[in-house]
Amino acid sequence: MTEKNEINHKKELSLEQREELLKVLQARFENNMNRHKDMEWGKVQAKLEANTEKLWSLHEMERTGGEPDVVDYDKKKDEYTFYDCATESPKGRRSVCYDREALESRKKHKPENNAIDMAAAMGIQLLTEDQYRALQKLGDFDMKTSSWILTPADIRNLGGALFCDFRFGHVFVYHNSASSYYGVRGFRGSLRI
Repeated sequence: MTEKNEINHKKELSLEQREELLKVLQARFENNMNRHKDMEWGKVQAKLEANTEKLWSLHEMERTGGEPDVVDYDKKKDEYTFYDCATESPKGRRSVCYDREALESRKKHKPENNAIDMAAAMGIQLLTEDQYRALQKLGDFDMKTSSWILTPADIRNLGGALFCDFRFGHVFVYHNSASSYYGVRGFRGSLRI
């Protein structure tokens, strides 16, 4: 694995890393209030500090270029949802095929990793099509890149996988062979805390 795809398997952050990440997340939260109207940073921070493994996952999202931010709050479950809110698909997660089966099926020119395994190692989930569309209501994302999304089993069983982008003022959902990979295609994740 290359350095950009390395995952810290300890799932712990140093005190300095935690403090720095919380500062970054707070600044992003305060600069993008349209993503989380009627939410208070203090409550989000308290939840983060009580869930250090989830904080580690947010660190991985940040480290790979995702720029995670709060996009939803579920009152019944008392859970905040973070999505990768980088303008383009996260740089540290591009040039990957869809999943391990697709990676292993390639005979030549294999990518270094796959989206499903990377997301699992980070403790996050790929966005679904509905989540991707919800994200696009908060801004314009993937105007030059594209992002793999969670693919329904019936499509995946036939060798395909889905990805999305935003062009001409619309979200487009496309299909590709799950083993394909491109320098401008990565994946966006979600995390519930």
